[in-house]
Amino acid sequence: MPTPASHPPTTGTGGHRVDVERGSQHVTVTIDGRVVAESTHPLLVHETGLPVRYYLPPEDVDLTLFEPTDSHTTCPFKGEAAYWTYRGAAGDEVEPRPDVVWAYPQPIEKVAEIKDHLSFYDSVAKIEISE
Repeated sequence: MPTPASHPPTTGTGGHRVDVERGSQHVTVTIDGRVVAESTHPLLVHETGLPVRYYLPPEDVDLTLFEPTDSHTTCPFKGEAAYWTYRGAAGDEVEPRPDVVWAYPQPIEKVAEIKDHLSFYDSVAKIEISE
């Protein structure tokens, strides 16, 4: 099971960057074969040392399939992240996927655009990108 991502240590203002770019790609996210999110309005977050992450607007994620957790992590470059566990639809017998999705409810000013957008761990969720 994935755990909330660790973030690189702050090394002053040197070399570490976080850039947010509005995208128009078609992003489909599935977990255990079920589509849990689909968007054509992703935010692409490019961060030093990490793969590009697709942050999706909350209205493009089926939040009825997820339950908030008590997990929180702090990134010095984005702020405090909150997490959700995948539970599946009512009546589904699925293995819960703890902390598979995260968002920044109050990101730092430099990345304010990502507020409440959700991103998924690609070790659990299948993230397909098409133009």
